[in-house]
Amino acid sequence: MPETSEQFEQLDRLGYVVVPVVMSPEFRCALKQQLQIVFEQEGENAGAEFKQEQGCGRLANLVNKGEIFRHVIGDEFILKFVRSVLGPGIKLSSLNVRRADPQNETRQPLHADMAAVADEHGYWVCNTVWLLDHFTTENGPIRVVPGSHRAAKLPQNELGDPLAPHEDEVFVTAKAGDVIVMNAHLWHAGTENKTDNPRTALHAFYCRRDKPQQQYQKGLLDETVKRSLNPTLRELLALDDPQNDKISVNVEVRSGFLK
Repeated sequence: MPETSEQFEQLDRLGYVVVPVVMSPEFRCALKQQLQIVFEQEGENAGAEFKQEQGCGRLANLVNKGEIFRHVIGDEFILKFVRSVLGPGIKLSSLNVRRADPQNETRQPLHADMAAVADEHGYWVCNTVWLLDHFTTENGPIRVVPGSHRAAKLPQNELGDPLAPHEDEVFVTAKAGDVIVMNAHLWHAGTENKTDNPRTALHAFYCRRDKPQQQYQKGLLDETVKRSLNPTLRELLALDDPQNDKISVNVEVRSGFLK
């Protein structure tokens, strides 16, 4: 399904857009199967390269953990939306999974990813959320405050309680196979999963070339994986970028809300 001008307009105005039917059922099933393998392999250490979160299953550094994940980060259709937020110069910041566990009352505070505030050059973080399960009002969808990406302020500095419901918040629901593209300066948060089934999504997170990666890809990837990558993916991962080496190698992982 081709992109539309209305989708780009919504992303600019509201800070998010649901792009429908990006994944085929077969591709989505293959992603879920590979994620289950990684969860089983890593056990209690799952997500340790990033941060672990109570009430959720986490995985990180997924570019290193299966060729199928590399198809996600280089999807040119979705990258059109990312570039509409960040401009032409982008790189992958991280590729993680967040699985909201069943019957879990844990919710995130409203936050912007990496505690990022737009600078004199504009926006510099953008997230793409690949839905491996339906997002319903009951199973832990993302809540967002539409238009808050334009505020150039962080919710923890503006709200008395970022965990509390916000009067302008919207719950973003969508179908498995869809992708939510989100200007990651948007105030947003995961919510409680009140159902008996897990809710899983893959987060391909991008940043502007002049900003540090959330997870320094060159330092995380195995040499065999690096050698297997084509020039386009090497560029997207900033593997041959001396400036990225300088700004990303010693950066402490930041999520925007996890401590």
